[in-house]
Amino acid sequence: MVGGYSYALSSFNRATQARRQSGSAYKPFVYAAALEGDFTPVSIVLDAPISFPGGAGGKPWTPSNYSRRYYGPQTLRRGLELSRNVMTVRLAQAVGMRNIVELSKRMGVVDDMDANLAMSLGAGETTPYQITAAYAAFANGGRRVDPYLIEVVQDRYGKTIQRADRRNCRECSRSFSGQESPRLEDRGRQVIDPITAYQITSMLEGVVQRGTAARVRNLGPHIAGKTGTTNEYRSAWFVGYSADVVVGVFVGFDDNRSLGGGEAGASTAVPIFGEFMQTALQSRPARPFVRPKNAIFKTVNGIEEAFRPGTEREVRADPVRVEPTGPQNYYDVLRREQEAKAGASTPASAQQSGNTPVTAPRKEVPDDLSGLY
Repeated sequence: MVGGYSYALSSFNRATQARRQSGSAYKPFVYAAALEGDFTPVSIVLDAPISFPGGAGGKPWTPSNYSRRYYGPQTLRRGLELSRNVMTVRLAQAVGMRNIVELSKRMGVVDDMDANLAMSLGAGETTPYQITAAYAAFANGGRRVDPYLIEVVQDRYGKTIQRADRRNCRECSRSFSGQESPRLEDRGRQVIDPITAYQITSMLEGVVQRGTAARVRNLGPHIAGKTGTTNEYRSAWFVGYSADVVVGVFVGFDDNRSLGGGEAGASTAVPIFGEFMQTALQSRPARPFVRPKNAIFKTVNGIEEAFRPGTEREVRADPVRVEPTGPQNYYDVLRREQEAKAGASTPASAQQSGNTPVTAPRKEVPDDLSGLY
């Protein structure tokens, strides 16, 4: 734990005491609340302008993406990978902020939070200690584990006075005589479904491989995380993890002034995480995250997605074309005739030329890679 760069200048521990807005680093909890309900990683949410009454100065509140552009219907996975603000607000509106607040408190990311839509973009305050501990539940199969600094305290006679692990084990103190090893219950308490935890982890792996944290893609696979940046670049965040290590990085001034133009989580906090993990992975190499036993896996858009049983995406066969009977609209008849002619002429012309038909490349819209709240 690093609480500052100079204890002589200030004994204030920013890791445990600094309460700051988390920005987009909070979004995984919004998406987790959605996945706990009826949504899946491939559910579609519209990325388009939206306004709500009650903004500053009596004006409407109109959230926007960092790029000030909108990208239309997108999957939940893509929305989280590229940190789409408007999609997150629409999702929070559909899920209900009360459900999101309840899940956030259950996971320990906040002690309390107002149930308004601005909170879905990370307007609520938390500490690096809290949000990093909350992310650990995603890596632990949905179980919340409270972090600790001291493992065990013993007196000079070897008697244990305090132990961080408070699980009961009556067989652990017995001498070994060939009996079976003691069985301990899993540490922590279940706060979200293991499938939800794996879905979020898989989506956050996409953040590192294809999204706002692509700068640390060189760490290899099986690394997940989320960037975060608050308004006016006041705070920059990145919380990332492997199957064994969870790391939270916060960058900001004590007086909450701006870090400077462009000092977002992707450019400020992510490199710090990358440098730390390069050393950490030498002793604990990244390994695949544990897959839930009861999850259904299907490949969608080239990515293997996890589904809760009964929510998996169905592969539909092409519908059989049925010729209409009876009176028909004149323009519908012309349209069908033109489609039939086009379908018949395309293979013939392609065969004569000896080449396959060439279609114009689709112009891709630049992705929003900022992660800015």
